[in-house]
Amino acid sequence: MNNCGKEPFALRVLGDSMLPEFKEGHIIIIEPDGVVENGSYVLAMHDEEYIFRQLVIDNEKLFLKPLNSNYPTLEIADFEAVKGVITQRAGTRRKEHKKYV
Repeated sequence: MNNCGKEPFALRVLGDSMLPEFKEGHIIIIEPDGVVENGSYVLAMHDEEYIFRQLVIDNEKLFLKPLNSNYPTLEIADFEAVKGVITQRAGTRRKEHKKYV
């Protein structure tokens, strides 16, 4: 990832592609310098749009997988598409707060 020295930032989840783990309205914290691993939740660029998915590495291919099976899994060419790793989730209730490190 070529995001050296960038500060973490927050985004609000829109839509239902990452249900049940991430509900619409949850706040996610993105670490641009985060360690990208198989199974990480990531913010990535796909078709000139930012997309929030789970990264799956399979036979040296990279995929952006939604948690909701109603959405397609997308292949990406390389790690350059990954713009950050989700490190935290916050919702309207304390029980919805979670760390992903």
